[in-house]
Amino acid sequence: MAFKVIFRMTTSDLKGIPDEARWAESMGFDGLCADETNHDPFFPILLAASATSRVTLQTRVALAFPRSPMVVAYAAIDLQNFSGGRFRLGLGTQVKGHVERRFSVKWDSPAPRMREYVQALHAIWDNWQDGKDLDFQGRFYQFDLMTPYFSPGVCPSGRPPVYITGVNPYTCRVAGEVCDGLAYHVISSPEYISQVIRPNIAKGAEKAGRSLKDTNVHGTGFVITGPDEDTVKAEREIVRNRLGFYFSTRTYHPVLELHGFQDVGLRLHQLSVEGRWDEMPALISDEMIDAFSVSGVYEELADQLKAKFAGLVDDLVIAFKPVGPGSEARFKRLISDLQA
Repeated sequence: MAFKVIFRMTTSDLKGIPDEARWAESMGFDGLCADETNHDPFFPILLAASATSRVTLQTRVALAFPRSPMVVAYAAIDLQNFSGGRFRLGLGTQVKGHVERRFSVKWDSPAPRMREYVQALHAIWDNWQDGKDLDFQGRFYQFDLMTPYFSPGVCPSGRPPVYITGVNPYTCRVAGEVCDGLAYHVISSPEYISQVIRPNIAKGAEKAGRSLKDTNVHGTGFVITGPDEDTVKAEREIVRNRLGFYFSTRTYHPVLELHGFQDVGLRLHQLSVEGRWDEMPALISDEMIDAFSVSGVYEELADQLKAKFAGLVDDLVIAFKPVGPGSEARFKRLISDLQA
């Protein structure tokens, strides 16, 4: 099983993006992605496109609902043009609390709304690409005005592929129905991918007369690694903290239920309500870490990742850089082993 290997850019300083992108391309990565946590994800992609010539470039992810589909359609087609057809638009819903309280946007039927969002993007791009009348009338979005002055015109590379994030079954079905890819959440275990994510992508694909193969599956679990065992042990504690944070969110509890950890999720959520964030890691057992991660020095990872994700995932996302003398060559071999 060969994977495409995608590097999640780590620098938060836009000035450092071009150098990081050039480094990732020189290491042999197939693609780069940028997320939206404390920075806008579109700017790093633009800078990475200017510094590279081969890798794909993806927002993983841009939050959809705070942005109009029309605004995103313009940004995506500009990046597709600028990159010579290497751009992938990754969109996510976020969760209710952040959408309503951090962005002051209405939260309403997120999965149906995301389906309509993607359909609206396609309708807008069809107007620009093929001159089709823009007359999209949905429950959440309506678009019926586009004059030549405001159209960017034909993109020679075609419209960009659209990926969405998904954890719950409904969203996975939406991906299979209308999207080019699903970027699953890092908390998704191989068991959850095989038993929930892929079957529901297939159901959505069947509804639209498509195939499961039409939807690229993109992601990885937590990867705990380093040049030596001491580094691996230290990274393991970082993942313990992150699992505590993620699983305090009730949206992700079905993943815990599949593994029999639902009681831990309820306790984590209660700690979050009480603001007792520092107490969360103590609830994450080594068994939980092992269920949601791959762990080992660089040379051990390729076999472990293949064993866990072969046949389940098309693109593996790597979110770390090599550390220590001589590690870059070892890291480069890891990438080529995954691609082989």
